[in-house]
Amino acid sequence: MTYVIADPCIDVLDKSCVDVCPVDCIYYDEGIDRMLYIEPNECIDCGACEPVCPVEAIFEETALPEKWKAYYDINVKWFEDKDAVRAQINELIPPGSRPPVETAS
Repeated sequence: MTYVIADPCIDVLDKSCVDVCPVDCIYYDEGIDRMLYIEPNECIDCGACEPVCPVEAIFEETALPEKWKAYYDINVKWFEDKDAVRAQINELIPPGSRPPVETAS
């Protein structure tokens, strides 16, 4: 199993999860990506990231809400084809379509 970052992360990019990850398996390209991604082959399932996410965007794979099941594949695919995933995210949630979310970071 692995952890998955889902929809609530889009346009928030709070990096609290990056700071606590003991294996540095959370990635994004600054200035390009609208959300963070967990590399499933590197995640050790420690769960340290989940409680620090201020928007509750991180889930254990088997606990991913049904409405966000596609984010497992999105996380995996980002490591294979970033441009395709970025286009997919922009289709799901067009840029500027959400009000800003304030976090502690």
